Amino acid sequence: MNLLPKSSQEFGSVDYWEKFFQQRGKKAFEWYGTYLELCGVLHKYIKPRERVLVIGCGNSELSEQLYDVGYQDIVNIDISEVVIKQMKERNASRRPQMSFLKMDMTQMEFPDASFQVVLDKGTLDAVLTDEEEKTLQQVDRMLAEVGRVLQVGGRYLCISLAQAHILKKAVGHFSREGWMVRVHQVASSQDQVLEAESRFSLPVFAFVMTKFRPVPGSALQIFELCAQEQGKPVRLESAERLAEAVRERQQYAWLCSQLRRKAGLGSVSLDLCSGDSGEPRYTLHVVDSPAVKPSRDNHFAIFIIPQGRETEWLFGMEEGRKQLAASAGFRRLVTVALHRGQQYDGMDSVQAELSSRVTELAPAGMPPQQQVPFLSVGGDIGVRTVQHQDCSPLSGDYVIEDVQGDDRRYFRRLIFLSNRNVVQSEARLLKDVSHRAQKKRKKDKKKQRPADTPEDLPPAPGQSVDKSYLCCEHHKAMIAGLALLRNPELLLETPLALLVVGLGGGSLPLFVHDHFPKSCVDAVEIDPSMLEVATRWFGFAQSERMKVHIADGLDYITSLAGGEARPLYDVIMFDVDSKDPTLGMSCPPPAFVDQPFLQKVKSILTHEGVFILNLVCRDLALKDSVLAGLKAAFPVLYVRRIEGEVNEILFCQQHPGQKLATPELLEMAQALERTLRRPGRGWDDTYVLSDMLKTVKIV
Repeated sequence: MNLLPKSSQEFGSVDYWEKFFQQRGKKAFEWYGTYLELCGVLHKYIKPRERVLVIGCGNSELSEQLYDVGYQDIVNIDISEVVIKQMKERNASRRPQMSFLKMDMTQMEFPDASFQVVLDKGTLDAVLTDEEEKTLQQVDRMLAEVGRVLQVGGRYLCISLAQAHILKKAVGHFSREGWMVRVHQVASSQDQVLEAESRFSLPVFAFVMTKFRPVPGSALQIFELCAQEQGKPVRLESAERLAEAVRERQQYAWLCSQLRRKAGLGSVSLDLCSGDSGEPRYTLHVVDSPAVKPSRDNHFAIFIIPQGRETEWLFGMEEGRKQLAASAGFRRLVTVALHRGQQYDGMDSVQAELSSRVTELAPAGMPPQQQVPFLSVGGDIGVRTVQHQDCSPLSGDYVIEDVQGDDRRYFRRLIFLSNRNVVQSEARLLKDVSHRAQKKRKKDKKKQRPADTPEDLPPAPGQSVDKSYLCCEHHKAMIAGLALLRNPELLLETPLALLVVGLGGGSLPLFVHDHFPKSCVDAVEIDPSMLEVATRWFGFAQSERMKVHIADGLDYITSLAGGEARPLYDVIMFDVDSKDPTLGMSCPPPAFVDQPFLQKVKSILTHEGVFILNLVCRDLALKDSVLAGLKAAFPVLYVRRIEGEVNEILFCQQHPGQKLATPELLEMAQALERTLRRPGRGWDDTYVLSDMLKTVKIV
């Protein structure tokens, strides 16, 4: 028996509904969920003693179930004489105070202000099938009648799928009337969600339109969204932002339904936002492992990434997450990254907050009520302390934060918030400078501070930074490139001139300065804010042998190349990022590898010097072009790929006779290691420069 209309316009036809209920019979037809699914929101917005009008009641059991739990002053109307007769017969003896009337909701016969609540379950959706003029006029009459029969302070409670045209019409109508507009997502248990899959994938919403007394000349409009996991509504600035927020909830529900039905959708990621601020609070990545054999207990798990470690390859890159999921042994793993700027009270609190949402991402076939395990490294959420936050006119918003690594050591990081998943600079803190010790020093300083003086800046002692340690793998590889200079064992005794373009936290030029006593380093940085950051937070200091030049690296090198007394450098290093996120190459900016500019770089490099470049390029065609350009300018070109990262370190020299085979490279790297490992040099024993050159590829 086909009960569907031939066209959407028939939903507004009396004849269609008469035939529908005659063919359907007395069995209840529940649009958009049962009483158990809706009772949470209904009880929130309807008081037991209020007078309720249900428009387009059909043969739903909703009114009957409300009546049975104490809501007895209920009037039901519908345009179908058949269904009104059925409902009267069904309720005459059992629910004598509830009435059923055949009535057109666009021309209701009730006096003004007769009800405290008008309840609409799917009726607006059924009537507003399109945006043709005739349909919109009918809806205008319906909504005007709703407003007329409601008392001031009364509520129009409309259960809807909140499709875009319906939301636009309802919100627009009532906001213009000066009513408060709230959209409340209807909460569903996991069992109800699975049960509803056969009906539709879109979530159900309740429009709660509260009638205010008209205020002449007032333009106040109130828009709120109450999502199912929140205890209180969030105020939004416009109807457009409300519509956007609803659309986000619908997209999330659609994604959940797709994930429940099938696995292997590819890379799926989403943000869960704070209910109070609307800011991202958690970033989730859904990773399926089809190769994992299914069993009762390996369907699904949640992995909480410790704070500050979301940038690591295992957690921050798609391939790393796939490896993590496979090693964990679950068919589906959801990794969860915690955002900076948000407050977290420990693993138990995070688990409680996420439990109701992440289970919606479970795969098909997971047994009902199965406990979902929460996994992590070390069983906690890690430590992240924001030491400083500021905005640079050139680099934008940035943050200095201390995070705890997997060995319980603390690391200080510079993060540009325009690319918050990339660590711009990093330094290891000395063991005696713990998170707790730093907090204690801050507290003691506050106690000693006179009340009328400005607050001191947080401590940033240079001695807290371990200057002998390079955190970044690409910096280690760049240092290993010094082995390409002839006679590496003499590097400590002979003068060494270096030019480093890109300062960041200053760890790379500082390391060269401290470990090569005869070195003279010129560092070029376009952003003066970064010199302040490096000095104040990363223990950087200028000296007779190390000078920082605030300039554009392009202009600085062009000026040197065109000068009469042209300096020559033994080593030139480029570690400079692009400020344009739309490019396929984020390091360096494309102008730094243009052929004319490379010739200028070549002109200020000594005969046996080495040009070392940090390349971060995801566009394979562009990368091939860059390598070809470098090869044209520098016949000797080595490439070292940084494992688990996009970075590639390029070592360039200008004379073919300098080309070395891998065994020779390793021998020179080992010679440099022996020199740096001499007693009293402060060289960290974890460095193995020869390892950095083992996988060098000759282009």
